[in-house]
Amino acid sequence: MDNQNNEVIIGLEVHIQLTNLKTKLFCSCSNDYRGTEANSHVCPICIGLPGSLPVVNKKAIEFATRLAIALNCKINHQFWFFRKQYFYVDLAKGFQISQYNKAGGKAFADGGQITIKLNSQKKDIILNRIHLEEDPARLVHKGSIATSPYTLVDYNRSGVCLIEIVTEPVLASPEEAREFLKQIKSIIQYSGISNLDLEGSVRVDANISIRGHERSEVKNINSFREVERALRHENIRQKNLLKRGKTLIQETRHWDDKRRITISLRTKEFEADYRYFPEQDLVPIEINDIFIQKVKDKLPEMPNERSRRFQRDYNLSEFDSDNLVLDKDIADFYEDGVNSDASFGPNEYKQYCNWLMNDIYRWLNEKNKIIKDTKLHPHQIVDLIRYVNEGNITTKIAKTLINDMMGGFSISEILEKKGKKRVSDDILLKNLSFEVIEENPKIIKDCCENPKAIEALIGRVMTKTKGQADPHITRNIIIDILKEKGIIN
Repeated sequence: MDNQNNEVIIGLEVHIQLTNLKTKLFCSCSNDYRGTEANSHVCPICIGLPGSLPVVNKKAIEFATRLAIALNCKINHQFWFFRKQYFYVDLAKGFQISQYNKAGGKAFADGGQITIKLNSQKKDIILNRIHLEEDPARLVHKGSIATSPYTLVDYNRSGVCLIEIVTEPVLASPEEAREFLKQIKSIIQYSGISNLDLEGSVRVDANISIRGHERSEVKNINSFREVERALRHENIRQKNLLKRGKTLIQETRHWDDKRRITISLRTKEFEADYRYFPEQDLVPIEINDIFIQKVKDKLPEMPNERSRRFQRDYNLSEFDSDNLVLDKDIADFYEDGVNSDASFGPNEYKQYCNWLMNDIYRWLNEKNKIIKDTKLHPHQIVDLIRYVNEGNITTKIAKTLINDMMGGFSISEILEKKGKKRVSDDILLKNLSFEVIEENPKIIKDCCENPKAIEALIGRVMTKTKGQADPHITRNIIIDILKEKGIIN
């Protein structure tokens, strides 16, 4: 396969539900439909009854403005909605009210960019536009979409406000798509327009092709985590077809996250098939500079600004700061912790960051939880750092306390319960060191040629004390014994 066939081109369409709105985009039905009885949050507008008239949710315009400012988009001062015609069971009206940036129409905002970092290299991902539209109804299948004997329709979701973020086709790998979506999630979290941890709050359509060939659109990937997997699979599928001399066709495919494969749904519709025309029941929307400035003035600190402040205020590296601010809840937790103890300085700022982004974050990922799901309090990590720094426990012991800390237990409570404390008794450690030296003649021989072999002896003492031996005292004792025996100088 030549180099041209190896070049992957990816564009993303990210659909974000504005879950923090109280009502839907064009009616007063509750936006909070999750966990409710099917078809209980509906009205004539939601289900498209003849004669029903939509009215634009003003708060949705404000939320879209927040995001447009955060993404450095050019906000269009006047725009209107279009009807996107297609027949499908999730559209009661037979069309979706959306926006169209051709034939005289405009999106909510044009352009914009997000900077990602991958393998220490920065890249600007250019956006085409963002626009508003209504969410269709929710289709419920028994089992997977491929095997379900029937489809049920729940109109509670119909009319919920979506904002669609469309990139230019400038992403060059599934990994770049992953990093882009991380940044998107962070910006949306900071802007306060949506809670993307809610089920169904985000869907991604991914367009992927190999240069010179037709593209596939993988529809309705229901989580950011699955996008990278779906793109990896689709990239391999397309390349394998080309290797076998097949022709790629433009089509729409579904991502089956259970089997982790894409399934052909239909030959891709073309833009003309949607027969866009202006929505005659809605007047044009006008936004002036005063409104935009008011929204901008109320915007909270965004991730990039916060990262720069963390570098300045807490003496953190760019790498640490960028990782900390990516999740607003983690960043808030960090600031609450380091500012709760007046004695903290640069060393403790870095230690707190390390505990939070390594051991705590690892635990959260393994349990598939967010920090708000736990009872962990910022001051618990302050106490953990103090216990380690004052020599009351070893770092190894501290790591074993994480699980109990997540339940809200204090360090002193956990240590009392587990009976763990630092072993610093010189006589006990000396006796254990003699035992280890007698039991490991091969390591002793290695010490003559490589002083670093002493670490293995310290590790044996740690094993005997279940990780509670003070490593500094133990090292000094072992070195003294080895010198007395003439094994090292």
